[in-house]
Amino acid sequence: MVAVGWLSKNVAVIAVPIVTILFGILVGWLAQRSAFCSIGGFRDYFMWKQTRLLFGYLALIIGAFIGYLVFWLITPQAFEHFFWLLTSGLTPIPGAPAGLTVIGYVILAIIGGIAVGLIGVLLGGCPLRQVVMTSEGNVKALLFVVGMCIGAVVFTAWISGWTVALLKGLGIA
Repeated sequence: MVAVGWLSKNVAVIAVPIVTILFGILVGWLAQRSAFCSIGGFRDYFMWKQTRLLFGYLALIIGAFIGYLVFWLITPQAFEHFFWLLTSGLTPIPGAPAGLTVIGYVILAIIGGIAVGLIGVLLGGCPLRQVVMTSEGNVKALLFVVGMCIGAVVFTAWISGWTVALLKGLGIA
């Protein structure tokens, strides 16, 4: 029994990065060919009731869930907390930093989502679209991607820490 668990962990260590790279190349190619943009999808739907880009966004979410489900079926030990929310309710996320509750993570996601959404709208595209435009040689998009990386470090190092301290101080997290 121990050998099976060891074998499946080794399969995951080898297979997951390879499959992830292959799917990343496929998604990047599809995003470039379709001019995919999640923010543009919402914009087009709310302004002109066009759903072409919005269907791409929904396909990305469904595809990500199916991908995780397939990996979980192949190596359940590597994804032991995949169905965590369905089995445990609103308890802290297993292995998550700061041991926040689901509500704490939802608040952090809302803060980050609003920031990315506002900046994406002001710049004219979602982060994925900016990465695609960077690979096409757009310097403005390159500056956005570099700023996005710096912003991720700043958010992780300072803003999320302050928010966690505030949420814990208020008794929410």
